[in-house]
Amino acid sequence: MGFRMGIVGLPNVGKSTLFNALTKTAAAQAANFPFCTIEPNVGEVNVPDVRLDKLATIAKSINKIPARMTFVDIAGLVKGASKGEGLGNQFLANIRETDAIAHVVRCFEDDDVVHVDDHVDPIADAEIIDTELMLADMESVEKRLQNIVRKVRGGDKEAVQQERLLRCAMAALEEGRPARTVTIDGEDEKQWKMLQLLTSKPILYVCNVGESDAASGNAHSNAVAEMAATQGNSHVIISAQIEEEISQFDEEEAVMFLAEMGLEEAGLDRLIRAGYELLALETYFTVGPKEARAWTIKNGTSAPQAAGVIHGDFERGFIRVETIAYNDFVSLGGENPAKEAGKMRAEGKSYTVQDGDVMHFLFNT
Repeated sequence: MGFRMGIVGLPNVGKSTLFNALTKTAAAQAANFPFCTIEPNVGEVNVPDVRLDKLATIAKSINKIPARMTFVDIAGLVKGASKGEGLGNQFLANIRETDAIAHVVRCFEDDDVVHVDDHVDPIADAEIIDTELMLADMESVEKRLQNIVRKVRGGDKEAVQQERLLRCAMAALEEGRPARTVTIDGEDEKQWKMLQLLTSKPILYVCNVGESDAASGNAHSNAVAEMAATQGNSHVIISAQIEEEISQFDEEEAVMFLAEMGLEEAGLDRLIRAGYELLALETYFTVGPKEARAWTIKNGTSAPQAAGVIHGDFERGFIRVETIAYNDFVSLGGENPAKEAGKMRAEGKSYTVQDGDVMHFLFNT
């Protein structure tokens, strides 16, 4: 699995420019007016991971298959979106289908790029989006509570559980808190996810700064960082303008350009890493002469569940897994040397996969 991140924000904050750069396409029409993006543009990108390169080189793998991440460029939301303003209903529905939200806020000054409120204030912009998402959730919760009244009276256990969770969500929303602030017990997690509340999704604030501020940010991005920390959310500083330029270069040119800008890595790398941390994701690898491949899983995934990411039959027929820690595989020079050194372990169904594990699954067909 990879993960699906929705890019949201007010019009003209740089969402489509960032999307185009990250996916290295011109699929999204970046233009200087509101609602240039109506249908959500979807693009998949490779997850950069130097570990995969090293593993493929050591194993002399013919093919190298990185993990994938999906970006969804969702049109600019405006005040009143929760009531359908600016085609809001359609856009809110698109957000529900994502795993996390990358909330792009404008942290650059440019008289040539109009702002919907005629001045740059990323905190106020963020509050508009947050408010609209909370209002949309409140409306959704109210409707659902009305629709399950009969089932609750009839003693339907699932409906009773759903009502309890909906009321917990509503209590938070009425206090001006997003649904993600509600503490959910393990037994309720599945039902909670099924509610698909917009404000229950993890959020990453993307501070879009000008080229000169890409390395260290500015007063606007500092304010966003403080706000994100207060909320318990994350933030990342990116210059969509720089990312757009980098997307036109080959790898060597990109490295040189980044160095000239005082940057160690592209914004894509920082954004994906922040997204992985946000969703508590990690990577394991399968390596052989035919291919070296990266697989994305949740932290705490068991060996059989990790096998199921490759194919359901692997999980159902799981016997055991042979695993080598990434550092051991690389330092010892591959599978056979690691095995001879006693660094290959046979693990059973209770094994929790660790980030970077190089794994070989044994299963019944």
